[in-house]
Order: sequence, then C-alpha cells, then structure tokens
Amino acid sequence: MHSALHSFDSEATRLFFTEAGVPLKIERGRRVFPVSDRAKDVVDSLLALLAKARVDLRVGERVLDVVADSGRIAGVRTEKEFYACDKVILAAGGKSYPGTGSSGDGYVMAEKLGHTISPLFPALVPLVIEEEQFFKLSGLTLKNVRITLLADGKKVDDAFGEMLFTHFGVSGPIILTLSRKAVLCLREQKTTELSLDLKPALSAEQLNQRVERDFLKYRRKRVKGGLIDLLPKSLIEPVTDIAYLDCEKTVSSVTAKERDRLVKTLKGLVFTVSRARPLAEAIVTAGGVVTKEINPKTMESKLISGLYFAGEVVDVDGVTGGYNLQAAFSMGVAAGTWSARA
Repeated sequence: MHSALHSFDSEATRLFFTEAGVPLKIERGRRVFPVSDRAKDVVDSLLALLAKARVDLRVGERVLDVVADSGRIAGVRTEKEFYACDKVILAAGGKSYPGTGSSGDGYVMAEKLGHTISPLFPALVPLVIEEEQFFKLSGLTLKNVRITLLADGKKVDDAFGEMLFTHFGVSGPIILTLSRKAVLCLREQKTTELSLDLKPALSAEQLNQRVERDFLKYRRKRVKGGLIDLLPKSLIEPVTDIAYLDCEKTVSSVTAKERDRLVKTLKGLVFTVSRARPLAEAIVTAGGVVTKEINPKTMESKLISGLYFAGEVVDVDGVTGGYNLQAAFSMGVAAGTWSARA
C-alpha cells in the first residue's frame, strides 16, 4: 500500500470530497465524516462527478466473467451482453454485507484468470461469547475500558476505548479492532479469551482504595447499592456473581478478601470467545487476491495485462476507523490513473 497511499493519502481524500461538494468534519479518534452524517451524500457526489465526466454507467447488470485472451484482457461478459475492451478494473468488493452487492464474485473472476486467492475470513466483526449471563446486557455501552485478547492464556493484543454488549456477545470499536486476531486464534484452535479491565486508569491498589471509600460511603446499603458510583447498574449483578460476592448482603459485612476478589474481577473480567459472527455480518473481508501478484504502483495484475484491482477484493484489510475506505480510495486512484495512462 505504500505507493498507493503516498500518491493519494487521507489529506487528498478529504480535499477530493470537499471539492466534490461534501463538507467534512473530524470527530474523536480522527475519524472523518460528512458534516451531514449522510453516507448518501458521498455516493451522490461520486455519481455527480461520473455524470459530469460523461461516464456510461450500466447498473443492475450482473457481470459473469472477465475475459482474457493470450494473457491480455479481451472484455467483460454480463448477463446481457459482451463488452470488448482492453482494460478492466476489478473492484467488486469483498464477501461481507452481500446485500450491498459484494457477493464474492470478484474472487471467482480473479481465480479464473489465474490469480491466487488467500483464504477469506471475517475482519472487523462482532464476537460471540460463551458467558450467557451477559447477553441480557444487550445495548450496554462501556467507554474508556481496555480489552486484552488472550490465546491459550497468553496476551496477543489489547485495545482501549469503547465496547458494546449484544444479545450474542460483544461488539463496538475495540472489539472490532481485536476481532481479526481473535478469528485467527480461533482458526488455530486456541482457547481465545477477552479480558476486560473496567477501570484501566486505576491500578489494582488504587481501585481497592476506591472501592473501600465507596463501601464506607454506602456502608448501610446492600452491595448492589454500594457499587452504584463505580459500575452501570445492569453490570453490578453479573460482576458480583463472577466475584462470588452476594450483591444482596450489606456493604458493612463485606470482608477484605471479598473486596480483593471484586477488584480482581473489575480489572480482569474474562469472556471466552466461541466464534465470530458470520462473514456476511463482518464490516470487512480479510483475504483475497494475493498482493504479490499485483504491481503495487499501478495496481495492475502481474499475470494478465490490462487487469487492475482496487478495494476489498485485494488481500488488504486494516483496523476500524476509516483505514479500509482509505485503502480502497488509494488503490482506486492508482488503478484508474495507470489504466488510463496505459
């Protein structure tokens, strides 16, 4: 991606859309969105540019094959007709969200032309956990927490930020960021776990002191009332349950040993990952046309002259935050520019 990103970087992308009539804003985490918060405005701006350039659009016409002859592109066959041409940019997307048209056909076409397709698997995908008591927390969002991904008990990676409980497990930005590596761990049949630190800004000792202060403040209440300043109400019962602490007992009767156990749970609430959600639900498809078969400067196939690639059909994927969109934009500009020059 170095060459493509160097030629068309994130600043170039922002300038492109601003000039196309889409005012942009930068939000937390340096994420860029249209001021209107409407994805349709992005699509409409691109359609307007196509119309201005008098591009002939053929939509609702499924492509069946990209045709090559003697190592060169010869045309495109659709369900309606054959289009003779000597340049084709294959930008058919991945296999995620098939309702948008990304059915995985691009991989089939590339493979028919001799390209190698690395195994497909979901990246940026919610994860299913075994601990069913957390399913009832569906919709609860936790901010400023840290998740550590473990494989056979060893740390693989971690992420800080926001997560979300769902009716099947966990999602949200930091879960999506860790999901790719989690899927790989599952594929290797390793015990895959997520350790949630609910108070990453505090050391275990500091958290113990905080809990002690809260318990002193609410000493006449039951435990579930004594934790109201520390945890979302719906999270108190499952946390105390895992810490083997009766949330109905009075705060004043909690022992130092029970408080230590509670602090350990708050600093390391462990979920066992059973699987990822299906590829169709993933934001991004990992895998695809192997990059060593593509010229990184021009995005042209090294196997078929006149065949170019852009976007998710290529074995390139990044973390959440706009990186995958930027990769697609940069590859698209490279493929478009060099195919036109040729």
